[in-house]
Amino acid sequence: MAPNVAKPIIKVAALSGSLRKGSYHRGLIRAAPLKNAIDWASRPPNAWANKAAAIISTGGGAGGERAQYHLRQVGVFLDLHFINKPLFTLNAFEPPAKFDKDGNLVSEEAKEKLKEVLLALHEFTLRVQGK
Repeated sequence: MAPNVAKPIIKVAALSGSLRKGSYHRGLIRAAPLKNAIDWASRPPNAWANKAAAIISTGGGAGGERAQYHLRQVGVFLDLHFINKPLFTLNAFEPPAKFDKDGNLVSEEAKEKLKEVLLALHEFTLRVQGK
């Protein structure tokens, strides 16, 4: 893979990558596009260095939290700085429905929590950039 294709792959992986699948692989990054995007972007010059980031996860149980923890560990090596709070995990399989049939988030509570994450990320990004 040529370095000039890493940026589009990062965007796609970040939007659609799954960090964890199945209890056997607890906390491991399994989605090949996401792992490849992380690897390619970390090559010199490291595209992740000194960037602010947030993690959100949907799924069931504590799997999302384990995946978030693992991605935070990877972020240390990448010099990627994650917001600490708020933590956003969404149990997508627990009633009431969180998404409609087209995959759109419909839970007002989840939308509000997501808004808090995005506001915290914006504030943290400005701090990391020294603004």
